[in-house]
Amino acid sequence: MKAPPSWVFKTGLIATVAAIMAGIWWLLQALGLPMSFSPSGIAGWFNSQGSLGPLLLLLLMTLAVVVGPIPTLPVTAAAGLAFGLLPGALLSIVGAMAGAMIAFTLARLLGREALRARLPSNPLFGHQGSQRLLLLTVLVTRLVPIFSFALVSYAAGVTAITTGRFALGTMVGMLPMTLVFASLGRAFELNPLLSIMAVVAVLTVMSLLPWYLNRRRHSRLAHWLHLDEPEK
Repeated sequence: MKAPPSWVFKTGLIATVAAIMAGIWWLLQALGLPMSFSPSGIAGWFNSQGSLGPLLLLLLMTLAVVVGPIPTLPVTAAAGLAFGLLPGALLSIVGAMAGAMIAFTLARLLGREALRARLPSNPLFGHQGSQRLLLLTVLVTRLVPIFSFALVSYAAGVTAITTGRFALGTMVGMLPMTLVFASLGRAFELNPLLSIMAVVAVLTVMSLLPWYLNRRRHSRLAHWLHLDEPEK
């Protein structure tokens, strides 16, 4: 049996994912998802849904990552406020990982081969892309939440990074800020100034880390990360 043309497969894939995301959005709206996206409002909505609350959080976080414009940070803060720090952070990570893997897989199936053919020797997109460089790039962009979670996922999909390394970089990189923002839901209710100071401190450290590693390539941390070795 002859395989369907590439464009038929790609069109069907896009249509299927779009239909699933539209269905999730319709369901969330039908159940009364607040459009303000304030952490307290979303947390109250999660709690009002009873046992469906955790599932709806997973669906909302997955949708936010795949679609992009929906903000993920208020959802993470709401998860911590509704379910507690550790359960809320865990649910947020699972939902974000699901969305990230969907976006990564879409980009890989739709655009990876075209870029690899055009840039065969490029260290990011070519056949022999630098896995170490790509892993660190994903890790750093996940550590600093100013980068769009969805955009990084789609961009990584067309690079040479392996699926396992993408998943590892995403999981490890998102963990610190997920815990911070999951704690902000309750912290903002109690002490907004303290919460803001904590976020600024974490963002400062995460932003300066790449600069430090670049300047101190022979430090113990750089050596542990294998940054002091030349790329193969």
